[in-house]
Amino acid sequence: MKARKLMLLVAAALIAVVTLVVTGTSSARPAATSTVASPAAAQATYKVALVTDIGGLDDRSFNFLANKGLKRAQTQLKVQGRVFISKSNADYIPNLSTAARQGYNLVIAVGFLMADSLATVAKAFPKTKFAIIDNTGVGLKGGAKNVRGLLFKEQEAGYLVGYLAAKQVTAKPVGGNLTIAAVGGLKIPPVDRYIAGYYEGAAKANPKVKVIHSYSQDFVDQAKCKEQALNHIANGAGAVFQVAGQCGLGVLSAAKEKGVFGIGVDADQGYLGPHVLTSATKKVDVAVYNTIEAGKRTGAKFRTSFDAIFSVKNGGVGYGKISPRVSTKLKAQLALIQKQIVSGKIVVRRQSPPATTG
Repeated sequence: MKARKLMLLVAAALIAVVTLVVTGTSSARPAATSTVASPAAAQATYKVALVTDIGGLDDRSFNFLANKGLKRAQTQLKVQGRVFISKSNADYIPNLSTAARQGYNLVIAVGFLMADSLATVAKAFPKTKFAIIDNTGVGLKGGAKNVRGLLFKEQEAGYLVGYLAAKQVTAKPVGGNLTIAAVGGLKIPPVDRYIAGYYEGAAKANPKVKVIHSYSQDFVDQAKCKEQALNHIANGAGAVFQVAGQCGLGVLSAAKEKGVFGIGVDADQGYLGPHVLTSATKKVDVAVYNTIEAGKRTGAKFRTSFDAIFSVKNGGVGYGKISPRVSTKLKAQLALIQKQIVSGKIVVRRQSPPATTG
């Protein structure tokens, strides 16, 4: 009898152990599965790579704005983003290629200087979608068809700040001079469009105002731009427009030092102080965000081999904060000029400035 009871107890214990093992195994499987993303879920994550131009994310201008657009997309569109920093032009192709190989759905090149590198990489990775700021996506070298160009009418923003600068020096000449200036980085199309519009806007405000400009041959070294600006100021310029990215911060520094106006570019640089007359704004952040949104929404149907154009009319370019030293009347005049560009009453046609004058 005792032996029988003992056998029953052993059998019950074995059943309990088997039940525990089976139950533990069956409950562990779903838990393990839930922690690993399925292939479909992984594909659903839209990945965006941003490849900067030289100057870095702290240039307070072009690269900074592009990264701002990416960050907004990460927050609002829930995309996965990564920034590849280019410290020299030798980094362009490696960075672009790495992003494509790592399976990013959209790779955005920040700047005109990356055009040839992007054309090469886009041809090598035809299934990857690319976009480039400040260069066309149509008719690229090598025939790549998977690139969208993000272009801006910088001449319209240049026109607005040129008009304001000319009006300001007309109202309050510096040392009796009616002169304004601009310092570009390199002589490339987006820089020249800004400066061309600056000339045209100044002529609209007062044909007697003299406009001079030069190039620093650099987008990073602030000392080079400051030297150029100081030369223009010594020649009577009462306002100097910087079109040189991080280098151009030296222009604004020179303006402050010499008691004249500086004009910012791309980002609104009015936060630097009242010596900043205004800034010719270029909504690179908006262009990046809108492009990412379109890419995520359309997927494989994302339109390439075409150019998205950003202008005053669609909010892509404009002007920033105006210095408190500017009269209310002049601010109103500038607002009217902007409305006339939007309506088409004023068409800013000039695409390149005259030969360098400083």
